[in-house]
Amino acid sequence: MIEQTLVLIKPDGVARGLIGEVISRFERQGLKIIGMKMQWVDKEFAGKHYAEDIVKRLGEKLRNFLLDFIVEGPVVAIVLEGVHVIENVRKIVGDTEPKGAQPGTIRGDYCHVSYDYADKEEKAIRNLIHASGNKEDAKNEIELWFTKEELHDYPHSQDKFTR
Repeated sequence: MIEQTLVLIKPDGVARGLIGEVISRFERQGLKIIGMKMQWVDKEFAGKHYAEDIVKRLGEKLRNFLLDFIVEGPVVAIVLEGVHVIENVRKIVGDTEPKGAQPGTIRGDYCHVSYDYADKEEKAIRNLIHASGNKEDAKNEIELWFTKEELHDYPHSQDKFTR
């Protein structure tokens, strides 16, 4: 099944110069980039991305840490397309908590912090990247970050193998 998903390279990934490395990981897997842009996120927009429903899962304090973190610097937003792309991207990205991410994943190779450390420092965990968690999140996040005109269909070398 061909799907689409949203990936964000967060301010820590941008500041560390990992944009090209992150993008190359997805391209080497044969995933198709159909939208990409860099932007500074303000608190209002961040609040839409980290919507109120996240409070139920993580609590208000952690949501506020995430809001503060995503506005620290520019973010690169990418829409990827491919077969089971949501699941595949999450495998490439690695566990949300970097200390538990496997070597060979983006988080496993480029960050190492833990929830305990982030909690002690009272800040969001710096884990480089966001990837949509499921089809509903992907749909909502893509609609938030991109207009239809910013998403592009074009021939891709992998199309003949996946369509």
